[in-house]
Amino acid sequence: MSVLREFKWRFIGFLGKLILGVWTLSARMTVIGEERYRELRNQNKPVVLLVWHGRLLVVPYLFRKCGILALISPSEDGEILARIVSGWAKVLRGSSSHSIVKAWGVMRKELDKGGEVIIVPDGPKGPNRTMKLGALKLSQQSGAYLVPFTFAASRKKTLNSWDSFLIFCPFTRVVALFGEPIIVDPKLRGDELEKERQRIEQILLQLDSEADSHLNKLKCK
Repeated sequence: MSVLREFKWRFIGFLGKLILGVWTLSARMTVIGEERYRELRNQNKPVVLLVWHGRLLVVPYLFRKCGILALISPSEDGEILARIVSGWAKVLRGSSSHSIVKAWGVMRKELDKGGEVIIVPDGPKGPNRTMKLGALKLSQQSGAYLVPFTFAASRKKTLNSWDSFLIFCPFTRVVALFGEPIIVDPKLRGDELEKERQRIEQILLQLDSEADSHLNKLKCK
């Protein structure tokens, strides 16, 4: 990589951190359901955090400095995100649409020592909010807990993109919501594993609705 190109990416990372940090800090954020997740982390239990691609906006800043391993696509769009989260998380390049053998080994090693990995189960290209099997297989092999996460905002914009990416307005009310931890039975195979995939996918979808519901309750107070 040329010096000029490297400077460009470093500048993108710096500017992205600054904008995202200020943007997130401006939100009136309420975090719900974090207790069970924190209990797992305090006990050094391995965790795979699950976040839809369209609900990623608050994740880099909210989970900064936690030592989380973030699996990011090796695409150019992924490079932008990697530069922004660098220093906030441990960055691992890989995705379901690229060779993931090496990345899989790194994730297993991280989880085997009680670490945490963030996986976007519908990334990097969708279909939107359709869960792939990777996170389930990782849980089966490592014994890691799957922890769903999402957010909702009172004033927001949904982009016309494949993932319906959610952006919240500055100074608005935001609810960040954790779901209950899930362990995938290592014995599940074939149709049984597919049924479990569908069940967890529905949990993630329902979590989005629950975040909206919590937000409406807060508005009424």
